[in-house]
Amino acid sequence: MGWPVLVGALAVFAAAYGLIFSRYLHRTVAALAGAVGMIVIGSALGFYPHRAAVAAIDADTLWLLFGMMALVGLLRETGFFQYIAIRAAKVARGNPTVLFISFGVCTAVASMFLDNVTTLLTVVPVTISVAEVLAIPAGPLLMMEAMAANIGGTATLVGDPPNILIGSAAGLSFNAFLTHTLPVSLVVLAGTMAVLGLRFRRGIHSRATNIAEVMAMDERRALSHPEAMGKLVAVLALVFVLFAAHGALGLTPGVIALLGAALSALILRPTIEAFLRGVEWELLVFLGALLVITGGLEASGALALAGGWAVAAAGGSVLILALLFLWAGALLSWVVSAIPAAVTLIALVRGLAGTGVPLTPLWWALALGVGLGANGTPLGSASNMVLISIAGRAGQVVEARDWLRDGIPIAVLSCGVASLFLWLGIATGWFL
Repeated sequence: MGWPVLVGALAVFAAAYGLIFSRYLHRTVAALAGAVGMIVIGSALGFYPHRAAVAAIDADTLWLLFGMMALVGLLRETGFFQYIAIRAAKVARGNPTVLFISFGVCTAVASMFLDNVTTLLTVVPVTISVAEVLAIPAGPLLMMEAMAANIGGTATLVGDPPNILIGSAAGLSFNAFLTHTLPVSLVVLAGTMAVLGLRFRRGIHSRATNIAEVMAMDERRALSHPEAMGKLVAVLALVFVLFAAHGALGLTPGVIALLGAALSALILRPTIEAFLRGVEWELLVFLGALLVITGGLEASGALALAGGWAVAAAGGSVLILALLFLWAGALLSWVVSAIPAAVTLIALVRGLAGTGVPLTPLWWALALGVGLGANGTPLGSASNMVLISIAGRAGQVVEARDWLRDGIPIAVLSCGVASLFLWLGIATGWFL
């Protein structure tokens, strides 16, 4: 490809990401404008016809997101998540330290299997209510939940959109994430809880009041449709069993997620409005537009050129290259959020396919860097912004400077732990 092609593609890419970062336009509108611009430039210069743009959209990723959103949205309507949060509060028996740990663990576990935005949408209001009843500060609990959601989402294929994108691009299975990113996430979660526990020791060691009110809460009253909840939990369990066996069954994760959504609709027969209520259409359109933009950048040859520079900078070392991707993913997620960072770097990794460099360690490095690095800033992930919004409406303002003070050290510590795992995994062949 010539310089006009490279300059044109890079100009559209930079303009689109600049608009996304500036917040001058809504991120979806900015991405759509960038996608249209890339198709126009690509068609005019002959490197990216509209058929190639359509092919750049990963349908299985969108199917997986749609299916899980629809299924989890129906489950949320039953009050299941509020039930779990109240149970966690009662297990803690009003002890702020135990509450800090139990809410953090519950959020992380839920985010391993469900969309972390959905998890926070349901857990955060309950957390604030419990904190108000006990007359303890909600800030430490909310920060722990935000960090735990991102860490838990990094652990599995379906926990976070970047992992879904990476798994689809690399052909990594649900079980592969359980054996590679889950152990790292568990260690990082324990370290994060310890660090935040020391950071907020005064708040979480404060004496709670009105413990009797929390213990008197009836979690069963949170369940608006207990029978439907039972059926949906069974469907969700079946979906995860199929995820674990999808290689043997010859089904893609996207098809399995659609199967789960269809099965839940057949069992419950919800209205179309109720069925689609949990689907985040803005996110699906945003992802599709980003894939079109990076597809054009890839077709222009710009990413292959950048990949060659990265290989040269690493001196042919797989470990150094993996560490570059890990920290680049973390830093880029601080600026433009985890999803755009993942989409861009996925295309860059694909551009290394013909260089002879083993790509598997790079995929794991990218998953860990983008997922764990998202804790660094309020912009790091959609779940961060959701938590800040919900907390603000409830009068619990989370200042950006406070987030940066706590988030950047956690993100750096997390990526440091992930770097050690990468070194060990590459040295032993575990991550190869």
